[in-house]
Amino acid sequence: MARKQYLDEGALRFLREIEVHFQHGPDVASVNRKAGISDKIHYYGRKKFGVTQRPQLPEITALKKTNERLKKIAANLQSDKLFLKESLDHLKPKG
Repeated sequence: MARKQYLDEGALRFLREIEVHFQHGPDVASVNRKAGISDKIHYYGRKKFGVTQRPQLPEITALKKTNERLKKIAANLQSDKLFLKESLDHLKPKG
């Protein structure tokens, strides 16, 4: 029997389906059976993606944008630091 390969989008879709089924109260094994996935895939997806619900998505995207902005600022500061250090080394007398 061929093994199924799940991409990230597919794994997220399965996790959302499973979350919907969990609202009705069944256990993990029966929900996974309904979705057609193994427990291993279920727990791997939960570990990798966590539980994301619709209200959290705008916060996550805002945090990602802020994180990217801060990374750019840190890169600029690092380059400024390197430039100043090289300038200082150049001005020091050799001897």
